[in-house]
Amino acid sequence: MPNVQAQLYAKAWLSLLNKEADLNSDTLKVTLHSSSHTLGINTHQYVSDLTDELSTAGGYTAGGATVTGSFALTVANSWASTHATATAVPLGAVRRPSTGNGYLYRAVVAGTTGGTAPTWPTVVGTTVIDGGVTWLCIGTAVVVLDLGDTTLWAAPFTAGPWRYLVVSDRTPGSASTQPLVCVFDFGTDQTGGGGAYDLATPVEGILTIPVG
Repeated sequence: MPNVQAQLYAKAWLSLLNKEADLNSDTLKVTLHSSSHTLGINTHQYVSDLTDELSTAGGYTAGGATVTGSFALTVANSWASTHATATAVPLGAVRRPSTGNGYLYRAVVAGTTGGTAPTWPTVVGTTVIDGGVTWLCIGTAVVVLDLGDTTLWAAPFTAGPWRYLVVSDRTPGSASTQPLVCVFDFGTDQTGGGGAYDLATPVEGILTIPVG
């Protein structure tokens, strides 16, 4: 899967707080939607809001593929991904200093880190430049949504075109009560190349949400 960041549906918070979704135990589905779908990141809440899903063809099955989710809190000094010098960092990556200082940092400008570690700020919302990378101090803990690594659709996968990959919770009874979780917006149309369509999530999971 191309390297794009997941966006949490704003109303997913309502679904979680209202106990409509359980991302650790419910059945989660991944579906593909064409560019004709109008993305409502701040307005859509349920599967019934989705349109323009791909039809069953080219290795894709309408209704999507099942994935296993995990939703957990990690405090800063327990975060596994540590800063390294002279290393390429993608946009959105979350790191802690090699010697933990109780804070986490998100790359808001991608690039290659400098030859020495920066002086890390400890005020949430402040930034520091590290070679070609700009880090934002995001807090003392994060909630992480992880879907693991899995094959969504086996080869030969030639379906498409699609633009959006949507993760939703399908355990509640109907489309009007099944919460949307997050979406990957690829920006342009995508088409399967004939191999398997694999979901390879980064070590940080697909979403890291600052909470502390």
